[in-house]
Amino acid sequence: MGLMMSQDDLARAFREAGVPSANKRLIQRWEAGSTGSPNAANARALERVTGLPIEALRFPPSASLARVSKDSHGGHDVDPSPGGVPAPSAATTPQNAPALGRGNYSGVWLSRYEYYPSGRQNTFTGLHYVVILQHGTRLTVRSLPGSSDSPLAMDLEVDRNVVTGTWNEQTAKDGYYRGARYHGAIQLLVEPTGRRMSGKWVGFGQDFDVNSGPWELVLKDASTSKATISAYDRLPDETGR
Repeated sequence: MGLMMSQDDLARAFREAGVPSANKRLIQRWEAGSTGSPNAANARALERVTGLPIEALRFPPSASLARVSKDSHGGHDVDPSPGGVPAPSAATTPQNAPALGRGNYSGVWLSRYEYYPSGRQNTFTGLHYVVILQHGTRLTVRSLPGSSDSPLAMDLEVDRNVVTGTWNEQTAKDGYYRGARYHGAIQLLVEPTGRRMSGKWVGFGQDFDVNSGPWELVLKDASTSKATISAYDRLPDETGR
């Protein structure tokens, strides 16, 4: 429900994420709880598609700590990290990939952007707590459902201190924009500490004009544990603390 996807849509997304056998029946088993723990490949696909750590999806932590050993058919070692998210390793990160500030951007971040709607003659701020999961140089960003009634998602790529990608937001059905879906591009620069990203978004407006504005992500907690996510699954206050 949070992803605005049917079971068939979700199964298709898992196939695109590298699980060719995923089907509607598999999704139904996961939702019903009849599958206790997905294998390592399915766990990584679940994290990639939902943008949340496996523990937040009510699967046991062992699912995210599975080690896939190299064998005659290939494969990668996945080492557990403190937050329960596989950390990038030599097997998952290209050899020529640059240093990435903190090394891993997984965690809970505060997302803040500004927009100026032509029909309202004022500048507004959009606030979400989001979970970032890193897979090599790719970042999947998903808002926590309790932090806003307008779900937000971003798919980003890290290149040195530059983060580039796309964003989309489904506005609240009972809000000013009546459930309209907006999307566009975003580019951010990462500060040397790796704890803040700031830049600009671009996207079409309500009157089909192209708008732009500032956007920043500020790290709140590097953990993606269930307890941390629960603590931030709420509305940010006006100061963004």
